Amino acid sequence: MENPPLDCLVIGAGPAGLTAAIYLARFRRRFRVIDGGASRAALIPISHNHAGFPDGIAGPALLARMGTQARKYGANIVPGTVASLERGRDGLFQAKLGMDFVRTRTILLATGVVDVEPELPDLSRAIHHGLIRHCGICDGYEVIGHRVGVIGRGSSGLREALFLRTYTDDVTLLSLGQPLGLSSEEHQKAEAAGLVLFEEPIASVQTTGGRIASLTFHGGPCKPFDTIYSAMGSMARSSLAQGLGAELDDKNCVITNEHLSSSIQGLYAAGDVVRSLDQISVAMGEAAIAATSIHNLLLRNENTPSNGLRSRAEA
Repeated sequence: MENPPLDCLVIGAGPAGLTAAIYLARFRRRFRVIDGGASRAALIPISHNHAGFPDGIAGPALLARMGTQARKYGANIVPGTVASLERGRDGLFQAKLGMDFVRTRTILLATGVVDVEPELPDLSRAIHHGLIRHCGICDGYEVIGHRVGVIGRGSSGLREALFLRTYTDDVTLLSLGQPLGLSSEEHQKAEAAGLVLFEEPIASVQTTGGRIASLTFHGGPCKPFDTIYSAMGSMARSSLAQGLGAELDDKNCVITNEHLSSSIQGLYAAGDVVRSLDQISVAMGEAAIAATSIHNLLLRNENTPSNGLRSRAEA
């Protein structure tokens, strides 16, 4: 006998997906969370701007806490990757996971984004140890007075460098051997802010005591830094939404309404895959709205009374 369809399939187990899991479990919905194991939050060595943790919390520890909380209410969080999504004539979605297919009434995409990383020697180690940072909003306070390098080009790189001037007057914009791509007006802004502009490619990264000590550039110059930020942008993991025909914006983020519903009925999105301020707190807030909207949509479509007993999250 075929299993009944899920109420919701949550794709992604970062802060958005796990927040949705907590809500859906407490709504007594039958759902499953697919964890691709690639949450951007897992790369955070420690966050000091997430409310409720005055001493900071590491990304993996936060995700573990959220997963424990969701499972406490019966959430089923399983590893896997959704290869494709389709919608049948009966209105149900079908997700392909390996050799299996899962049918579901609604979907919540919480797939996030992937950072475009700069080409640096030993990059993964530098990110893991917090030597390469990605979010001045998250941790700019921790670099007050530091010698800061910003890897980026064009308007976006300049904006990040100017933002970090909030915390230090020693900011260098690095283009890694590529043209900076700034207009004359932007050059004037950079000069007025006291930014140093550097186009030479980087040959090596020197670290000491768990911190970046300096960058050596091709041709010989060596420049000391305390902290390096990457402002190379990110790519939204929105291919599943695109495959269903959902509307995306010019950054390939899923376009949603105030209920976090996409242009496809029953398809919702929350977190960084939706264009907004890429912050853990924003992702959690969006997930709470999306999960509640999904619950209310299902209630409207159900024949049982809204106060009838529901099964908990799928066992």
